Amino acid sequence: MQLLIALLIRLPLVLFVALATTVLPGAASAQNLFSPAIVVNDSVVTYYELDQRTRMNQVLNAPGNPAEAAREQLIDDRIRLQAVQQAGIVLSEEDVLDGMSEFAGRANLTREEFVQALEGAGVAEQTFRDFVRAGLGWRELVQARFVGQVNITDTEIDRALSSGAGSSNVRVLLSEIIMPAPPQEAEAVRARAERISQITSEAAFSAEARRYSATQSRANGGRLPWQDLSELPPQLRPILLGLAPGEVTDPLPLNNAVALFQLRAIEEADYSGPEVAAVEYAAYYMPGGRSPETLARARVLASQVDRCDDLYAVAQGQPPEVLDRGSLPPSEIPTDIAFELSKLDPGEVSTALTRSNGQTLVFLMLCGRTNAIAEDASREDLLMGLRNERLSALADGYLAQLRADARIVEQ
Repeated sequence: MQLLIALLIRLPLVLFVALATTVLPGAASAQNLFSPAIVVNDSVVTYYELDQRTRMNQVLNAPGNPAEAAREQLIDDRIRLQAVQQAGIVLSEEDVLDGMSEFAGRANLTREEFVQALEGAGVAEQTFRDFVRAGLGWRELVQARFVGQVNITDTEIDRALSSGAGSSNVRVLLSEIIMPAPPQEAEAVRARAERISQITSEAAFSAEARRYSATQSRANGGRLPWQDLSELPPQLRPILLGLAPGEVTDPLPLNNAVALFQLRAIEEADYSGPEVAAVEYAAYYMPGGRSPETLARARVLASQVDRCDDLYAVAQGQPPEVLDRGSLPPSEIPTDIAFELSKLDPGEVSTALTRSNGQTLVFLMLCGRTNAIAEDASREDLLMGLRNERLSALADGYLAQLRADARIVEQ
């Protein structure tokens, strides 16, 4: 889901189109296609829309289970569109057509060619149009609501230049708290996270980590070793650079979780490691969430596999969606997965994350990293990049708040 959101908000540089023409499993019968599947506040999502978005996810080769992602995306799109309407933002037909053309251009196709490719895979043009309209409207709203709150200082730009210039490097010493937040506990967890975000004591933050965090670092009070800033998810870098030692980030919404990070120290070293161009990882989805039985199975599995290829044998005979493996630029990896991967060496495993409202445990393994060739970056480019990343973080938080307040009824 995060890949598609990124495509709409920031429109990244690469889009790969792979056509899929198979009939989707579990599709609703013809007479029920246009009946309500989900009601978001007063807006209806039909089974037809779920089927169409699922097909489009397959065409875009999006990570994760296409049907589960479609459900989450359409709920978010309804919430976005409602917020856009309340803000009085109206997109013209020309705006939408230009957005469709811009999106298609990322695959080196014209709008007409892209629509034809989608229709060849059973995706209607209106589905693509709705997809783009929701993203463009949200982008307009985010710009109007938050652009005045994003002030990038010269110090932050200097640090960003240091971290990517090749002659020096910024390292950070962090402590983390990642708290599961299934729907029935989301409000209480959010309130707790707001309280923890006001902490300025390392000891107090560590005590909260031991009590509430779901990561392996909880035993050490959430304390992590020194990490190069370039190894962290791009979404987190400008947020961390804005902290002083002892300060804690605002609560960061993740998938069925809330994260907090405390900056314990920051330093510049003489050497900068190469920028990471792509991260290859595998995610094996285990039913049962964070139940003791599932976590025990995950520990046994971790002792049996040494590399990502081993997971193919584990997943043999199961539905293909139980195992995701791919290689993506860091900016296109979901934030929670990207942060867990930043703590791993190739062959190491994390079991801190869940999906499906906490009902599925993510057995996450790092396969490897591909380094990029360093290029010179101007202050203007870095300013734009930092501003976009900060806006994206604010937008994610705002959407999470709107979703928590929404009335969502699944049929």
